[in-house]
Amino acid sequence: MSATNALLDLIAGDRESTVDALHQWFDALAPIDTAFMHGEWEGGVLRTGHPGEQQLAAVGWVGKSFHDDNDVDPIVTRDEQGRRVASPILGKASLRLVYYRGAATATMIYDKHPIFDHFRKIDDDRVLGVMDRKGDRAPLFFHLRRLRPLEKEAAS
Repeated sequence: MSATNALLDLIAGDRESTVDALHQWFDALAPIDTAFMHGEWEGGVLRTGHPGEQQLAAVGWVGKSFHDDNDVDPIVTRDEQGRRVASPILGKASLRLVYYRGAATATMIYDKHPIFDHFRKIDDDRVLGVMDRKGDRAPLFFHLRRLRPLEKEAAS
């Protein structure tokens, strides 16, 4: 089984993994530029026991919205009608290329918090993310899936 297929299997199965295993998968994936991230993305966490997993579940995090390099909604939730809405929790963010684990890749930088989300390409519609927050002992891993225009319209 390829590394990509093994990672997709882990995502689909919602099984727990280790930071070391997820870092190995992250390192094997291709870096991306910031334009690749523009658009609406649905997300989920990869379970390693990081406290952020429960925090994201508690706020109802479902994804991110990358309007352009200088306008990112890092915490997107759903309202009572099921529509995607930007949450004010943690504020806004920007996208930049940042060197992380051996390569310059698209990275979301929170405007008011010491948090960097680094992305690598799983395939044309999926990325693996690593949330690197100053002071944490280990990073939080998550995945994002690009929403197709039809899905965006259905959620509106």
